[in-house]
Amino acid sequence: MRIGLYPGTFDPMTLGHQDIIRRAMSLVDRLVIGVAINRDKGPLFTLEERVRMVERECAPLAEESGTEIVVHPFENLLIHCARDVNATLIVRGLRAVSDFEYEFQMVGMNRAMSDDVETVFLMADAHHQAIASRLVKEIARLGGDISAFVSPDVASELVERLKKR
Repeated sequence: MRIGLYPGTFDPMTLGHQDIIRRAMSLVDRLVIGVAINRDKGPLFTLEERVRMVERECAPLAEESGTEIVVHPFENLLIHCARDVNATLIVRGLRAVSDFEYEFQMVGMNRAMSDDVETVFLMADAHHQAIASRLVKEIARLGGDISAFVSPDVASELVERLKKR
């Protein structure tokens, strides 16, 4: 069984994330969505909320493709998470050249720690290249329309969360 790991903070989950997930599913039998506990980023949504959001948004994708999707929170090193879920493939999405430089370093470090896990880069679809969770939160905070960047459910949750702040 080919198991892939697609890690991220998913704060919130965007249509760009869904695009990468949809395409990654064609590469593996099981796709583990690793929801990172990254205290340094100061997420807007709790870990539990982000896991629930990812599970809800991925359920239709798994159903339409027949690929198993598992959501797995993690706080350890990415390469250790890959071992924990028996992944032999890490999936990373790239939006721009600047993403590549950071990801290139990460691959080198991961390979130094474990050379039996490959990393695959998927370029964001042209319609989704500008989408970043950080920017979506900023647009929503300033009252902009985020419907082109996230699902209706995520948009609703995001707007509600920002009203409470």
